[in-house]
Amino acid sequence: MSKSRPSVQTGVYKADSIKDVADSLNLPHISDAVASALASDVEYRIHQVIEEAARFMRHGRRTIMTTSDIEQALRVLNIEPLYGHSSHNPPTFKRALPFPTAPAAGPVYFVEDEEIDFDRVLREEKITLPKGVSWTAHWLAVEGVQPLIPENPPAIPKEVAPDVKPPLTNGISSAPPLAATKKQEQQLQQQQQLVKQVLSRELQLYYTRLTSSLLPPGSDLTKRDAALASLRSDAGLQALLPYLIKWVGDGVVRGLKDGGMSEMDGKVLEVLISVTGALLANTTLFVEPYLHQMLPPILSTLLHSSLPPTHATLLRTSAAQTLSRLLTEHSTTYPSLAPRIMKTLLLALISPGKSSGTRHGAIRGLVGIGKEAVRKGLVEGGGARVVGSEYSDDASLVAAVMDALRVLRVPADMVDSLDASDPADASTISELRSLLGDVFAERIAEDGVWARTILGTAATSRP
Repeated sequence: MSKSRPSVQTGVYKADSIKDVADSLNLPHISDAVASALASDVEYRIHQVIEEAARFMRHGRRTIMTTSDIEQALRVLNIEPLYGHSSHNPPTFKRALPFPTAPAAGPVYFVEDEEIDFDRVLREEKITLPKGVSWTAHWLAVEGVQPLIPENPPAIPKEVAPDVKPPLTNGISSAPPLAATKKQEQQLQQQQQLVKQVLSRELQLYYTRLTSSLLPPGSDLTKRDAALASLRSDAGLQALLPYLIKWVGDGVVRGLKDGGMSEMDGKVLEVLISVTGALLANTTLFVEPYLHQMLPPILSTLLHSSLPPTHATLLRTSAAQTLSRLLTEHSTTYPSLAPRIMKTLLLALISPGKSSGTRHGAIRGLVGIGKEAVRKGLVEGGGARVVGSEYSDDASLVAAVMDALRVLRVPADMVDSLDASDPADASTISELRSLLGDVFAERIAEDGVWARTILGTAATSRP
């Protein structure tokens, strides 16, 4: 008869603990093999949690493991955390008295519940918990001006003298006292000093070097190109933006105020339009508040009646391209901007008494705005008909209108002209004459697809 070998208990977690848990769950009959297997698995899981918690302890540069390490380890292992335990309020375990009925149960520890005295709690003053740490965003400055919001420090109050009216003597006001006059002069001097100190010394030096490199235009081409490249790409020029726009506007006014312009004035205007284009190309600048100051120099150069012959085409083309860039980038923010500019160009094109140069600039401006502006200005608005009736002998203006109408042309493999003997083509030619006039109707009738495209575009836009 072989003797049964006693079960050898290995590991820290005892099989008796498994049986105790099973008894608490109404599972009184559990075999020793199952209890031992479950105890081994529980011990393995405990080791796994402890290893993960030790990693958090080492990364925290600590030598004592806390309940927060255990909580983080449980979270990493996707195990439900333990509730009621916190590193800020560690629990205190007490040892229970031995059970007389189960002396082999071993020591038992428990967390003692705190007894709460309701009378004391009701008498104590309620403490409101402070809000947690949070953050929010606010503007430190907008266009160089600090907003008056609680997050920013209060502005320094300015000492403003009250309006003190001089006493009347027999209905006639007496002269202000000498002290009040001196005080007003001091305030005016302080205001002038504040205006001068808006720009830092570095920006003032940059402004001086920049303007001297750009004008006069024939000084140094290398410096001028470097200055324009700086305006296109450099950040930190926001404080200089109003000064540069005013400098461009004053330069355009000085260049256009004389009727007969010289070649030097044409070169100056070319540089000023290039400066405006460079400012619009700089993505770090916020130019929207200054659009109303940038448009007059562009439109004045575009629609001026007399520009130097050698620079007229280049100036109007550059101004039209700059206007197109401005509208492309900012017409979504200001939806009424493009219609207002298109109305200005249309009035310059069809109003009686306008010069050839003004109409030429209006046509180039419409082309710069886009296909819809060309259709409304030259076809529906009667711009082509007006130019054909008044300036049919001006070859450059007629060529400009034809170039603008080519925007509406659809590319085709074959070009067939309209036949006047055909009733359908004759009707098309008649509609072209009513829309564009005889001069441009004859030229466009040589391309039937082009003519039908213009008429179809005009017909679809009519209500």
